[in-house]
Amino acid sequence: MNLDLTNKNAIVCGSTDGIGKACAIELATLGATITLVARNEEKLKQTRDELSTSAGQTHSYLTIDFQQPDYLKAVLQEYATNQSEIHILINNTGGPPAGPAHEASLDAFRKGFEMHVIGNQILVQALLPKMKNTGYGRIINIVSTSVKEPIPGLGVSNTIRGAVGNWAKTLSKELGQYGITVNNILPGSTETGRIHDLIKNRAANQGTTPEEVERSMKEQIPVGRFAEPAEIGYAVAFLASPAAAYISGVNLTVDGGKMSCA
Repeated sequence: MNLDLTNKNAIVCGSTDGIGKACAIELATLGATITLVARNEEKLKQTRDELSTSAGQTHSYLTIDFQQPDYLKAVLQEYATNQSEIHILINNTGGPPAGPAHEASLDAFRKGFEMHVIGNQILVQALLPKMKNTGYGRIINIVSTSVKEPIPGLGVSNTIRGAVGNWAKTLSKELGQYGITVNNILPGSTETGRIHDLIKNRAANQGTTPEEVERSMKEQIPVGRFAEPAEIGYAVAFLASPAAAYISGVNLTVDGGKMSCA
């Protein structure tokens, strides 16, 4: 099975923490040259220096805030112009704040749509010509299991994640002819800062302790634990590899078996 990413160039968004960082580490381990994307330059430098390197790998970073779409577009267009080849895009952005959909402000929906759907679209449009030229493209979106089954208390996120899911499926049908696949990874509960923030919020709303909420959540997962970020990174790396050339338009759930639907 060909998992070799030598001479492949990958852009990984939200790559200084959690799942995004795990994806960058795994892609680099398989030989890809990584461009990290996040808004904290110090953390970007630290992550870049942690990535494995071998002959031909020179990792870099772009300091971008996804809440500034015009700036995102300008930076990515300039970046793409200066790159001879781009092969892999990992779309990964922090989720919208928790709360029920009926209480969310219109601005919360606008901001979520802009950061996720619009941000993803800007990235794809900037990088797509290079993928077409090489005849090899992997667009992988880190989304959520809410694409298939809404998560209680995440009204805005459920809505926006569903939009990303359908956007990706549409792209997969349009871009397959160019050797470009488009897939979504749907992580379940994963050991990141976001899951622990959600646990604290849920505990406060339920009048219980974070420890009790966490215990209850793990009891609902057949394997009995949260995922490690690296385990999400392994799935991403496979979909980015030559071995996954015939897999496109799928929502790959990585949740320890929790989802009721396939």
